Amino acid sequence: MIRLINIVAIALFIIMLIVLFKFDLVCEVTIAGESVGYIANKNEFENKVNEIINKEEEAKLYTTIENMPEYKFKLVDKSEKTNEEAILAKLEEDSETTYELYAVTLDGEEKTVLASLEEAEKIVDEMTEKYEDDLELDIGITNIITTDKEDESTVKVAKATLNNDIEKKIEKIEEEIEIESHTVQGVYLEVTPVSGIITSRFGSRESIRTYGHTGLDIAAPAGTSIRAAADGTVTFAGYSGGYGYVVKMSHGNGIETYYAHCSELYVSAGEKIEAGDVIAAVGSTGNSTGNHLHFEVLVDGTEIDPQNYLYN
Repeated sequence: MIRLINIVAIALFIIMLIVLFKFDLVCEVTIAGESVGYIANKNEFENKVNEIINKEEEAKLYTTIENMPEYKFKLVDKSEKTNEEAILAKLEEDSETTYELYAVTLDGEEKTVLASLEEAEKIVDEMTEKYEDDLELDIGITNIITTDKEDESTVKVAKATLNNDIEKKIEKIEEEIEIESHTVQGVYLEVTPVSGIITSRFGSRESIRTYGHTGLDIAAPAGTSIRAAADGTVTFAGYSGGYGYVVKMSHGNGIETYYAHCSELYVSAGEKIEAGDVIAAVGSTGNSTGNHLHFEVLVDGTEIDPQNYLYN
């Protein structure tokens, strides 16, 4: 009897050796009832699943995995390979992360999405402070709850600043304001005739004259190019008393500009001129005490302050 027991024990031992040699004890993983592979260590694998769920991300509220894995220990042939990384990748792909984001709106339309309320408020404050006096813009913030499954692109732009739509609209409005500030009765004065220091302003009274100054005096070196402030037609180019050598231009709608005390004239009466064309050179002819341009703007024959439109 003892001999029989020993034989059975030896047989069982041999069988165990064969099993251990040929098979591995692993953990089979199933997701939604479907076997997706094998893992070697259940505890380590569960820790990695928790890392997916608890991964920290900006603007993240939470991550969920709808079908959590189930486990069953199993002896499998040693030729079967564990595929832990592939299973984790599938779980990560199947996971869904919910984010709380903040959209900056322009006139009620969402224009960009940011990850934090502080970022959105900073943009709104900067925009409001910069443009509240000039632009009629309704800039606001809208709270958005979204997931990476619903709108992946939204999450990708979470750290963006103002997008091109806002910038282009602001640029367009700024351009309109700029044009408006340089427009006299529909005529756009777009070019400053010379760059220099203003030495006498419109309306000022000085020892060289007994009346209010009818234009601006801008000091510049002799020979400096003088450019037309707007498109127009030369109505006079020659010597005219206190103006010295002067170019007079008509721009339509009763708007005229004068460029006086020139040293040289490069245009003649009747010529069509475009804004920015060089028409003369700075000098000190006529009633002048030094090299400068005397620049006048007239509306229906009455002088107005050029600084309301240029040099401001």
